[in-house]
Amino acid sequence: MAEAPSSLRIVLSQPVKEHAPVHASSHGDRDREVFRNAILRTGSPENFALQVVQEAVRPQKQTVLVLDENQSLENALRMLLQDLVSAAVKSGERTMQYGQPIDNEQTNCAYIPRLLDIVLYLCERGHIEGGMIFQLLEDLTEMSTMRDCKQVFGYIESKQDTLGKQELFGRGKLVMLRTCNQLLRRLSKANDVVFCGRILMFLAHFFPLSERSAVNFKGVFNISNETKYEKDASDGVSIDFDFYKTFWSLQDHFRNPAATTLPPAKWQKFSSNLMVVLDAFEAQPLTDDGGIVNNLEHEEASFNIKYLTSSKLMGLELKDPSFRRHILVQCLILFDYLKAPAKSEKDCPSDSMKEEIKSCEQRVKRLLESTPPKGKEFLQSIEHILERENNWLWWKWDGCPPFEKQPLEKKTGPDGAKKRKPRWRLGNKELSQLWKWAEQNPNALSDPQRVRMPSVAEYWKPLAEDMDPAAGIEEEYHHKNNRVYCWKGLRFSARQDLEGFSKFAEYGVEGVVPPELLPPEVRSKFHAKSSEKNKRAKKEEESKNTATQPEDNHLFQVAATGGVDADGGGSGAEMDDGAAPMDSDAATVASSLGGVASPEEGEKQSPDIITSQEAGQSEAEGEVEADAKD
Repeated sequence: MAEAPSSLRIVLSQPVKEHAPVHASSHGDRDREVFRNAILRTGSPENFALQVVQEAVRPQKQTVLVLDENQSLENALRMLLQDLVSAAVKSGERTMQYGQPIDNEQTNCAYIPRLLDIVLYLCERGHIEGGMIFQLLEDLTEMSTMRDCKQVFGYIESKQDTLGKQELFGRGKLVMLRTCNQLLRRLSKANDVVFCGRILMFLAHFFPLSERSAVNFKGVFNISNETKYEKDASDGVSIDFDFYKTFWSLQDHFRNPAATTLPPAKWQKFSSNLMVVLDAFEAQPLTDDGGIVNNLEHEEASFNIKYLTSSKLMGLELKDPSFRRHILVQCLILFDYLKAPAKSEKDCPSDSMKEEIKSCEQRVKRLLESTPPKGKEFLQSIEHILERENNWLWWKWDGCPPFEKQPLEKKTGPDGAKKRKPRWRLGNKELSQLWKWAEQNPNALSDPQRVRMPSVAEYWKPLAEDMDPAAGIEEEYHHKNNRVYCWKGLRFSARQDLEGFSKFAEYGVEGVVPPELLPPEVRSKFHAKSSEKNKRAKKEEESKNTATQPEDNHLFQVAATGGVDADGGGSGAEMDDGAAPMDSDAATVASSLGGVASPEEGEKQSPDIITSQEAGQSEAEGEVEADAKD
């Protein structure tokens, strides 16, 4: 039994009358007598169980049950249980029916179930150590025959909900697991199949799904399940004995797939043997006309956990659809294991092996689908089971995370009624409160203290402080590393400070900071002086004027000389045949600049126009030089 901590103290509320002291050596005998008398009482254990415990622990502290009393009480109860089982064996009665009145058919009126009920009630209420009931059940199964163990286990199943409570489960889960495993070892897997199934179902319900001790976490195979068959042919056997050995040799591969299929040589042997068996199944298809097939639909709970391997029965077994399905399902389970992701690359099958698995799996599924009765429905059920098995496998590889979630406590009002979940107008609590707050505060938008958009200088002030070397702020803590802060600042600058925003492409986010926020030594890096800016602008303007000057001189020359002979002696109407006429665009420019109405006037006025143009250029250049000197 799991020992209780030394600090265990269970207070017994009801007072006990004073009695004369009893010698310590008689404590065990007195406790047995107290409980022996208790099981003879009628009525529910709730009425007298606490009084029985107080009488049992009376010689020591009257109001506190400490560890020593628990151990003494447990020894007394185990001795009493042993006495009752011995008396039942001597009387020839069943263990769980000993002491039951003849006119009363209720099992809980017998001595041993009555004792177990009293102890279970005391454990549930916390009056005695919680693991005491599990220790008594383990002792009872060890002292009983397998016939009596079925009734003992029936009692355990009937108290499953009480034994599974958290205050008892934590104390006795290991004892209950040990008890069930001992029962399974004592039972015959061939003759006691139903009883073994009851024990496994109980364990599945008693322990949580995430219990690692019940899921075969390491994936160990049961290699002890060995199938024995004949090695030498016997006289009078009509079946092919080589096929007989090939057929039953597949069980060695099914028993331990990892060791017998992953090595290439052994896989080839298994593949060739499986092909022989599948060819035989396809050569002898089953039909719905057979009597065995018709009886298979109506059979209730008759199934075999192990088939006979006699060579004389081989012909009949091949005609049995249940036997054929058993072999084909084993093949699908093996293929599903080989297709599962392996923990290491060396355990993965090769590409050629994967192709063989795929082709064999298709053949097996076709055979299952064609096997009557209801072959198609049977195949769908098997595929669904294998799919769930894969989910189970992934769950184990993830470390068996718990499935259970603690239920939410339902809050009730002061009058005991359940609180109704509130329905929000705008979908959730926050939006509804914001909407209601706006309705109750009509002047909220005009309040100067409300949240408002800061100015550019106010927003960039933290970054300007980071850029000051005197502040000594490390680079990793600068505000420029905050993407959200920079993004919002760039949006402010794009709306309110377009000139500063234009410097983002050249200097980054630090160039956007207004210069009045920066110290002089930092400002010189990102913002040039005004005089330097003016000089740069004038130089750019001068370069533009220099680029346009040759084009203007060319137009003036065209305006001055167009339409006049080289010697100046002819008129505009008497042009040489080889002289080209004045271009219309050139004439338009000439007329706009010098007012030329005729070639003669153009000849007289062109020198003046050129002289005035040159004077204008000299005056403009003088102004530019003077500005540059200033």
